[in-house]
Amino acid sequence: MINHSSEISSRDFGKNFLWGVAISAAQNEGAHAVDGRGPSIWDSYAKRKGKIRDDTKPFEACDFYHRYKDDLLLVKALGFTVFRFSISWSRVLPEGMGKVNKEGIAFYNSLIDECLKLGLTPFITLYHWDLPQALQKEGGWSSHLLLKWFGRFVTVCAEEFGDRVKNWIIINEPMGFTSLGYMLGKHAPGKMSLNEFLPAIHNAAMAQAEGGRIVRHLVKGSYIGTSFSCSEVMPYSSSAKDIEVANRMDILLNRLFIEPSLGMGYPDDHFVLMEKLNLFNKAWKYKERMKFDFDFIGIQNYFPITVKYNPLIPIVQASEVKAATRKVPHTDMGWEINADSFYRMLKRFDAYEAVKELIVTEGGAFFKDKMVNGMVNDELRIDYFQQYLAALLKAKHEGVAVKGYFAWTLMDNFEWAEGFHARFGLIHVDFKTQLRTVKQSGHWFRDFLSSKKERHL
Repeated sequence: MINHSSEISSRDFGKNFLWGVAISAAQNEGAHAVDGRGPSIWDSYAKRKGKIRDDTKPFEACDFYHRYKDDLLLVKALGFTVFRFSISWSRVLPEGMGKVNKEGIAFYNSLIDECLKLGLTPFITLYHWDLPQALQKEGGWSSHLLLKWFGRFVTVCAEEFGDRVKNWIIINEPMGFTSLGYMLGKHAPGKMSLNEFLPAIHNAAMAQAEGGRIVRHLVKGSYIGTSFSCSEVMPYSSSAKDIEVANRMDILLNRLFIEPSLGMGYPDDHFVLMEKLNLFNKAWKYKERMKFDFDFIGIQNYFPITVKYNPLIPIVQASEVKAATRKVPHTDMGWEINADSFYRMLKRFDAYEAVKELIVTEGGAFFKDKMVNGMVNDELRIDYFQQYLAALLKAKHEGVAVKGYFAWTLMDNFEWAEGFHARFGLIHVDFKTQLRTVKQSGHWFRDFLSSKKERHL
């Protein structure tokens, strides 16, 4: 068990440890039809009734597009030194290919310059789930043209911003957007087809490597990674069938994208879905193209998952046993809180021989905050960060090559299918007025990063 009762400070992690906060374009920027931006798949998906909680839309979101200077001042005031953000593909290339939108380029140039002026190190995420709708009409991530489209986008960004930005994350959570968007239909573009999912997996696996090669070629002194969601998968019982389905889920949630990037090809382990993936894409031909020598791997661990055998579920034959059902601590998303599991996942990813360094590129939790007299009380979020940072420190002390931690997220935002309901921010946003209020967790991080003694709330 992780001992998180003793107080720790940012100094315990060393002076070169990267402390950051993260946002994404689709979730924060708003300004969806401003200054030449084209529609993304999330703009289109949100127009379909019943797809987003309360039928909310990301069109304004946090209005970061117009308020970025004030928001960066908040990043600075909270003590973070790294600002992770993503580039809206349809803001710089409204049609996905073709003509570059000068107003979009100007916005990101101003954002980068403002970061540098404030002493914040910009980390650019190239793809954070917001494909241009124009490209989705041509097949999106399932199209055989995807690598050509993605290469053009990466090249534009590297050429325009690479003189000042050296830190790059190629793709955010490929398992997330391929499974939820192309197989389960719960995220944009809302597809539910194995024949869409299989090529989307393969294109994403190749795109993360190809994007890395382009940035390496165009950006001198670049530091390049890509980010993976990961969840420890535990069998509900010791039965052979529960163990077998846990192994299948582990392939999908933890091994599917990192192992090809390391030159290992797709994991197999006699899993029929992997056999279909290899056959559908003739993947054995592309083993070298899926490999790239990343400088770091970003991992994003929000929860472990417990599964049991269920013959009614196609292919994986597994169903989740919810944290609430098992009566274990969980967030208001229903996600299990388990810092020990986070520690084990850090150790596991570090154990890949070809992984040089790790950065926790997202970490955080949704709890229902309490607004009292203009103050946002979120002790549960503070406790969450204390537990997980203690686990991170333990792993670091044991030799895990972890270089940074980026909190998700700076401010409450558009949380995909959850709309504006699920609030992960260190800063509360009133979406009617756009008023920002620093939560108690934001104040806690400020004190933690300044190495002051923790205030009692």
